[in-house]
Amino acid sequence: QVHLAESGGGSVQIGGSLRLSCEVSADNPYNAAHMGWFRQAPEKSREGIAVIDKEGSAHYAESVKGRFTISKDNAKNLLHLQMNNLNLEDTAVYYCVADPGFLYADGDFYRPNYWGQGTQVTVSS
Repeated sequence: QVHLAESGGGSVQIGGSLRLSCEVSADNPYNAAHMGWFRQAPEKSREGIAVIDKEGSAHYAESVKGRFTISKDNAKNLLHLQMNNLNLEDTAVYYCVADPGFLYADGDFYRPNYWGQGTQVTVSS
């Protein structure tokens, strides 16, 4: 079993910043070898935005590249997403995700096995 608990969501104005965190708990660390963040905006399907593999290589969706940074603290079992220069299109529920396999290849994000409950991020003008 893998338990993922997000925190850090909230409301921010255009151009602002937020930092999301995810506390990771796994009976078998192999099941959370690859981690990332997905999001679901109103009336849209869930999309992958940032993933980090077990070697620490990160991949980003074009929509967030250059503005968001994913990182992990293995000692504290934490995953972070630093979000800068937020815009209205970033309003969504953000989900911490994990999987034993790769979550990204050739420009595509793969649907993970494990999901957190989600945290709301709202960007306003």
